[in-house]
This record gives sequence, C-alpha cells and structure tokens, in this order.
Amino acid sequence: MRVDDFCSLEGAEILRAMIEDYWRAKGFAVYVRPTPAGYVQEMRSTRFDLRSDMRNGMPVQREEKQAHTS
Repeated sequence: MRVDDFCSLEGAEILRAMIEDYWRAKGFAVYVRPTPAGYVQEMRSTRFDLRSDMRNGMPVQREEKQAHTS
C-alpha cells in the first residue's frame, strides 16, 4: 500500500505499524502512537505526529521471550 501523506491519521497509523513491525523483527518491543498536532495553515489540514517510548530513535527495552508450554 502506498501512502503519500504520513501526516494524516491514516498515514500516521500505517507508519506506526511499519515502525513497530521493524523493531519487533529485531527483537525489540516499542510503543508508537499517533498524536494530533492541530491544524496547520500551510498544509490546510490537521497534522498527526508520532510519539513513542524510544529514546533518540532507539528502543529502550528488548522484547522478552515468552516460554512455550506444552
């Protein structure tokens, strides 16, 4: 799916999923959420930013391995 506007809510949700999937594949659990940033006159629309629990763009905690029970 191609999205040209990552500042819309739909685009921000897609970008959020891409970021979480990327770090999950590398063994990290990250939490990312879209946050409304208000109306932007230059864009003539509402902008959404992403906020996360990462520090300087890097995850802060590795995902814990879950024990498999038989």
